[in-house]
Amino acid sequence: MSNPVQPIRPAATVIIAREAKIEFEIFMLKRTSSASFASGMFVFPGGRVDHDDHLHKYDVHRIGPSAAQDSQIDSVGYEWRGFWIAAIRETFEESGLLLAYDQQGGIISFEEAEVERRFASYRQPLHDGDISLLDVCEAEEIKLAVDQIHFYNRFITPVCRTRRFDTRFFIAAAPEAQRGIHDEQETVDSIWINPTEALRRNDKKEFDLMRVTRMQLEWLTKYANKAELLETVSNRKEFLVRRPGPVAPGV
Repeated sequence: MSNPVQPIRPAATVIIAREAKIEFEIFMLKRTSSASFASGMFVFPGGRVDHDDHLHKYDVHRIGPSAAQDSQIDSVGYEWRGFWIAAIRETFEESGLLLAYDQQGGIISFEEAEVERRFASYRQPLHDGDISLLDVCEAEEIKLAVDQIHFYNRFITPVCRTRRFDTRFFIAAAPEAQRGIHDEQETVDSIWINPTEALRRNDKKEFDLMRVTRMQLEWLTKYANKAELLETVSNRKEFLVRRPGPVAPGV
């Protein structure tokens, strides 16, 4: 008897890059071994798109998309807003990295310990659903940096998997005055790592990765530095969409 095909959940994942002595580094999180999905594996920040992520109320609390992102918007489709907002929200929940502008128009800085603590205090209630990212925007008078987050590609989980996602992958530059840290709940470790080094550790069975994560890392090795990566993705007009193949009989 064949297993029922699982429903597909929309999701957004962000590859965050920063300068490094050798090429560039990306931020990755290790999921807890008790997680129902990708347990014990290193992943990029991201997660499911929620209903509230699509709210038009966010429009007064965002900068972008820019005209240069028109092709990205067209590729993601009419629900583009929800994917960009989810990308920012999930990244903040999981890593503490907030892709947003402060009241002076610069990417928000956590250099002051009090500011870092204040924003960190939002992460748990945001994860629990007690507050929304919209609440954070209103309380702190910040605007979400939609113009700094670039759609990269799309992957749909094969039909044979018990949990399926339709995931849009994005790429963004790391906020310079933010450090990133796992949440000690869904994720138990975090690291800034060069894509080539992550692949080397995975080859040695030291750094567990999902197949889709490894594929993203392999593509990232094509870029010599962060500037080349961001310039390429910000000007891209065509986007890879990886859809599952046909179901084999009896699957």
